[in-house]
Amino acid sequence: MNKDPAKKSAYAEAGVDIDEKTRMIASIKKSVSSTRTPDVLSDIGRFGGLVRSPGRDKILVGSTDGVGTKLKVAHMAGKHDTVGQCLVNHCVNDILTQGATPLFFLDYIGTAHLSPKIFADVVKGLCKACRENGCALIGGETAEMPGLYPEGEYDLVGTIVGVVSKKDYVAGDSIRPGDILIGLPSTGLQTNGYSLARKIVFEKAKKTIDDVVPGTKQTFGRALLAIHSSFLKPVLAVRESGAKIKGMAHITGGGLIDNTPRMLPKGVDAVFDRSSWKVPRLFKWLQENGGVETEEMYKVFNMGVGYVICVSRKDSATALNALEKAKAQPMVVGEIQEGSGITRFA
Repeated sequence: MNKDPAKKSAYAEAGVDIDEKTRMIASIKKSVSSTRTPDVLSDIGRFGGLVRSPGRDKILVGSTDGVGTKLKVAHMAGKHDTVGQCLVNHCVNDILTQGATPLFFLDYIGTAHLSPKIFADVVKGLCKACRENGCALIGGETAEMPGLYPEGEYDLVGTIVGVVSKKDYVAGDSIRPGDILIGLPSTGLQTNGYSLARKIVFEKAKKTIDDVVPGTKQTFGRALLAIHSSFLKPVLAVRESGAKIKGMAHITGGGLIDNTPRMLPKGVDAVFDRSSWKVPRLFKWLQENGGVETEEMYKVFNMGVGYVICVSRKDSATALNALEKAKAQPMVVGEIQEGSGITRFA
């Protein structure tokens, strides 16, 4: 039976066009293949991606995450080519805290109806960040579910698997009082705190995407969509310098208050000197206009510190020099003191 090409299938009439989805996936194959690494053994399109297994002295590290309601801002701005980069970099940073470098990445895009342009832009961002991090995009899931998602919006989630040798595994158990905390600056909110930020910016202050953040030259759209940085290259620079990394924390949801303790052993606290770095104007504006207590600001947002590296005092100069050469703009933001495994502020 010859099918009329102009006639939609019953499934398409219900909101899910399988043929369109197939065409879109075919259209990204070239872009996805640009992320291929030597360990990848298959192309996308199979039921599972194939990657060569590392040796027995290696540890696999996996993580899954999303970019939260930053997607709402992308939808408002009509800009979708950066959130994929944010997702990959976020996941890279998470496994990096244990010393792992990325092997491969898989994504999930869920939506009411797939827009070819938005789909292509999101995947473009995923592929760009995968190439920059030496990580292969080996597959994923793209799901159309009318009635579950608001029309025109989508959800974006990623899973990453990385590898670390046993000698380079960072457990945090060697952290001791007197060790130094080095902070690497964030580019903005990274991928956390957007529900509160959106409420303050768009509901309380009645600002728009195109309004300029007071005291800056950036619009709210540009500031809120700033790409979440990958800290992979700076951390590898420290490792290659010979300085021993004792612990690391990615400052995501929970801020410095909740994330830094995740790297600490029993009996010590992470003590930060808030005068040692300049809090970006966006965070100050959010606090002023949202009436948010200082303690909560440091629990919701990163406040300008995107990543924390702990090294011994004797290794701190070597680590700082390596980070400066890597143009990571390092800041000595505190030290380790005796305590009960919490974050404190001097």
